[in-house]
Amino acid sequence: MKRLALVITILLLATLKVSAQEITSSITVYPEFRPATVHLASGQKMNIPLANIFLKNSGLLYMSDNVIKEADIKKLLRVEFADRTYIRVDSMLAYQVDSIGGDALFRANVIDIAAYKQARANSSNITNLDLNFLTDTSASLSYNTIEATDKSELQFPISPVYFYRLDNQFVRVHERHLKRALPKEKERIMESVMNMPGFTWSDENFLMMILKKIQ
Repeated sequence: MKRLALVITILLLATLKVSAQEITSSITVYPEFRPATVHLASGQKMNIPLANIFLKNSGLLYMSDNVIKEADIKKLLRVEFADRTYIRVDSMLAYQVDSIGGDALFRANVIDIAAYKQARANSSNITNLDLNFLTDTSASLSYNTIEATDKSELQFPISPVYFYRLDNQFVRVHERHLKRALPKEKERIMESVMNMPGFTWSDENFLMMILKKIQ
């Protein structure tokens, strides 16, 4: 009975973890494409009438001649929408969550493909899911499944990817990456926060606590 109770507890905790994850039925941040001002690494500025953020890789999508295209992330500096500004961090577009002095926490959202497949395993046998561009000029969600699946019913779990801006340098917010970037004294401070009850790398309150303590 104790073993059965333990298994049930583990399953319940797993369910709670999945249900707490943000879910979307879209593969873009915004339901509809909208105007954006794009600042290029070359120093040029472009006003794009219809743009969006691609949740596959947190890249930039835009409409050109009624065709969806993906911008070369290496050429971007930042993208300004009416409600939010995204800047290029590594190979993603991320927005600022909060800041302390000159340092800040940034977030990029991407679809968690592994979690999606796991969530769908009991309802359909998906053999492949690909969020790629089918040609150079057209974008689409393509997948293979044994059972027929209504695309309108697809629900994608979102995985946040966090970065710190520390002394004008960006560092991925995770133990392994931060240990490489921080001196030993600040590493111990980070570990003291990590040992707090309820700590997770997806809790922005804890992430801001670390940022404040390592300044």
